[in-house]
Amino acid sequence: MSISFDGRVAIVTGAGGGLGREHALALAQRGAKVVVNDLGPGAQTVADEIKAAGGQAIAVSCSVTDFDAVQAMVKTTMDTWGRVDILVNNAGILRDKSFSKMEMADFKLVVDVHLMGAVYCTKAVWDIMRAQKYGRIVNTTSSSGLFGNFGQSNYGAAKMALVGLMQTLSLEGAKDNVKVNCLAPTAATAMTEGLMPQVVLDKLAPAAVTPGLLYLVSEDAPTRVILNAGAGTFARSYVTMTLGTHIGTGADADDQVAAQFEAISSRDDEVVPQSGSEQGRNEVGKAMAASS
Repeated sequence: MSISFDGRVAIVTGAGGGLGREHALALAQRGAKVVVNDLGPGAQTVADEIKAAGGQAIAVSCSVTDFDAVQAMVKTTMDTWGRVDILVNNAGILRDKSFSKMEMADFKLVVDVHLMGAVYCTKAVWDIMRAQKYGRIVNTTSSSGLFGNFGQSNYGAAKMALVGLMQTLSLEGAKDNVKVNCLAPTAATAMTEGLMPQVVLDKLAPAAVTPGLLYLVSEDAPTRVILNAGAGTFARSYVTMTLGTHIGTGADADDQVAAQFEAISSRDDEVVPQSGSEQGRNEVGKAMAASS
């Protein structure tokens, strides 16, 4: 195992089972001291499993939607080990229904757990990581957010929001060696039972995702990456921008957008913007070129 986490301290949320458990076990196996977070008894079970294998772990049972409890978890981590190097925002729930049938309480709950849970955990460790000039944060996004999935408007919205959070935090953390990435896993867990045929679920062991997570939180990790992982296959997703067409602001501009929509949509020479300002630079650049 060439990737080592000796001396590193990791917090893994939702680690009482499924993907989080695999992440926590793998980090501990490679030398990390691990805070196992979950709501139920699974957190202590996983922490005990790590300790039985010779690793170091503590269990913290709290909801990531409770900012005070999250801050207390981070304080416990600092009191115990004096640093936080890795945060894996993995905790999540499902409340699937088509949008027309979905209760707004279920929409809000999913957003609170996935998005605000990650925000709270990240906020609680952010200044610690900046001060120690080292941090690795992974948000767990999803193909449902990146590409959509019927019946998961709440889940998809929250998961795509985590990409937006990553995009900005990767920029803000760069000067302090705080790297922020997203992992988009496909795995058979308690959350996905009944959503896919058993023959497919058998291929999707959570452990097959974890190697990607280990790289994203390693010493040599990239930053601002969306890594797709499932069944031992790894790929990358990108938020891209076409170069577009300058139409101007004439009275027929709306008609021209319609008429030239194919050219506007052309992916020839599309780019992956490194910040949001690149959209504006592209637009103003084309406008200036057209008026010169």
